[in-house]
Amino acid sequence: MPPSRPTTPPVAQGSAGSAGVSGRATPDVRERFQALVTAGTSGALADPATLPVTDAHTHTGEGGIHDFDSDGDVRRRDLLTGVTISGITLPNVATLLEALVAPRARNAEPVALPLRQFARDVAAAKTDYQACRYEQVLAGLVALLPALEPTRADAEGEQRAQVDALASDLYHVVGSVLLKVGDKGMALVAAERSTRAAAISQDPVAMAASARIMTHALMSNGHGPQAQQLAEDVAETLRRDTGLASTDAVAVYGALLLRGAIAAARDDNRGNAQAMLAEAFHAAGRLGYDGNDRWTGFGATNVLLHRVNIALTLGDAGTAITLARQVPLDKIGLAERKASLIVDVARAYTQWGRYEHGLNALRSAYEVAPEEIRCRPTVQRIASDLAVLTRGHVRSAVLDFAQQPGIRV
Repeated sequence: MPPSRPTTPPVAQGSAGSAGVSGRATPDVRERFQALVTAGTSGALADPATLPVTDAHTHTGEGGIHDFDSDGDVRRRDLLTGVTISGITLPNVATLLEALVAPRARNAEPVALPLRQFARDVAAAKTDYQACRYEQVLAGLVALLPALEPTRADAEGEQRAQVDALASDLYHVVGSVLLKVGDKGMALVAAERSTRAAAISQDPVAMAASARIMTHALMSNGHGPQAQQLAEDVAETLRRDTGLASTDAVAVYGALLLRGAIAAARDDNRGNAQAMLAEAFHAAGRLGYDGNDRWTGFGATNVLLHRVNIALTLGDAGTAITLARQVPLDKIGLAERKASLIVDVARAYTQWGRYEHGLNALRSAYEVAPEEIRCRPTVQRIASDLAVLTRGHVRSAVLDFAQQPGIRV
């Protein structure tokens, strides 16, 4: 990776980027979010009746007490059937896993799709995922997976390479959905298939894009150092092989470095996390806008979102809030990214002891992306912590909010 640059550059104010789901917040949500992040260190909205934050009670970070795999086979069986586990109502992913493992089982004679239709359907799955329409994503993936091999068999030459690159994107979405609902092991299977399809396509950008989901799956399965190394190595290969001559290459390069930075932070490697963030910021400056090239949502604003998340991961809740104040919310064009930011703000305020702020952030995130809030383990941890740590009217408000997305606290 090229030498690191300063780690706290100002946010580029380039024009808002590309197509994709706009996910625009309403004026009310925007106002509420800005009020949350500007209330800041004064603690003006802090509830004097709240309990102090202690290590014994606060579990809003990754790998907390509510992790999905703690109950073994029983919890996995519930995950497959879409019932409520760990207080979260999850979508039914059993049919997705059937299509992933045995795509012919539900359809004895899968039908090949025309290349254009296959490309449109993969793009629709990507778009629905970024818009947090997870039930719709699941339906699309279950229909698409059985059609993959027949479509590939019907293609020749350059078209077959295109199908392989699209297959890499398809498996990327599958892996992302499985990670979202906590099925980390099967997400790794999907990530491996994404990587394999990209390699067959011989498209360097597709190969680097597939490394993003593999990096995510590796770190979610506890392989942080390997995830970090993979992101760094593949990013350097992409830079060398393409010269970052296209916007797709630049966006994937930067997004992969951001994924590696998260892996480094989760491994408590602050220096590597900051170096990769700095290089990603340089790539965002080279790109020059906040876009969604190759489905990355990459740009200077996205780098800033990752700075917030990484500060929080490293235990710097106050720094995370300071950085969140700098985020131009109207430049976040994807609902999934916007909801993730607001959930990070909720985590930061909860860790910081500003419980009412944390609750208000969860409310804002629910307005932006209800399905995101319903299925994320992190939200369950925050809501559970708030229920334990608060008293009086704030605790009553927490319990009232939890009923909306069906969270059990």
